[in-house]
Amino acid sequence: MKNKIIYIAIALILILGVVGYSFYQKIFAPAVIKKGTVYIPSNGSMNDLTKLITDFVEKTDDFNWVAEKKKFTKPKGGKYTLKKGMSMNDLVNLFRSGNQTPVKVTFNNQDSLEKLAGRIAQQIEADSTTLLKAFKDSDFLKKNNFTEVSALGMYIPNQYEFYWNTSAEKFRNKMLSYYNKFWNASRIEKAKQHGLTKEQVITLASIVQKETAQIVERPKVAGLYLNRYKNNWPLEADPTVIYALKQKHGQDFIVKRVLFKDLEIKSPYNTYKNVGLPPTLIAMPDISAIDAVLSPEKHDYFFMCASIEKIGFHDFAKTLSQHNRNAAKYQRWINNQGIKR
Repeated sequence: MKNKIIYIAIALILILGVVGYSFYQKIFAPAVIKKGTVYIPSNGSMNDLTKLITDFVEKTDDFNWVAEKKKFTKPKGGKYTLKKGMSMNDLVNLFRSGNQTPVKVTFNNQDSLEKLAGRIAQQIEADSTTLLKAFKDSDFLKKNNFTEVSALGMYIPNQYEFYWNTSAEKFRNKMLSYYNKFWNASRIEKAKQHGLTKEQVITLASIVQKETAQIVERPKVAGLYLNRYKNNWPLEADPTVIYALKQKHGQDFIVKRVLFKDLEIKSPYNTYKNVGLPPTLIAMPDISAIDAVLSPEKHDYFFMCASIEKIGFHDFAKTLSQHNRNAAKYQRWINNQGIKR
């Protein structure tokens, strides 16, 4: 009888050991079979999460069992990085903690808030419609002295770090904080030295941005426009005429060549007809264009024309006669290319 009791006890111990080991394996054994990333929607459910991890674990039932035992019922939205060998316990703790992996949000020079919203929507959870609504929110614009047009200058092209599930409003507000940090005391002082507000700097930088894609040339171009601006000359910037033409004919209107008749267009953005800066920026300038305006090259140039010897750059001139020679050379070259519009 005594031996029977011993055998039963041993059997129970073995059973408990097997069961305990099974539970341990479910909870703490390596479960993630490959590294990867999952994006959990802000309103995601446990069923959604189970589907998202299907490719990373062999037994989703074990994950749900561990989650239930740990009373984990609602995942926190965001981007999460999974490492090979993580246990089910690790996964539950990760998703419950909300310890997201930030995303690097980047954008270049977008011509409109619509295009910017589309670019950002490719990188965070918020869709383009929601983002655009936040960008154009009238209360926000009024409070921060922007209009729907000038607000484009609030977004400085760069790389920024955000959480994937950042809302449209929080994204916009964070970009405003980045904008305010960008306009530090040094940049504001440089703007004052040129007699410009930061909004005027952005406007002139947008012209420089459109005038030349060559970063090394931007300080020289900025210096030229500042020479004209400070001497009360019309800027005579072709990009402003192109902007006016697109306002009239639509954003899909293609202009490869500005014609003399185009210079007659009636628009406050036509810097051939109006002295001073246009009402707002004409494009989203990047940091190099803004800093070119703040720290321009000092020279006596008042004219420039696209170069035919160094494509993508410009020939600069101090006098109208010299400029006319450069312009005639360019006109002959462009005619030979067969570019009509």
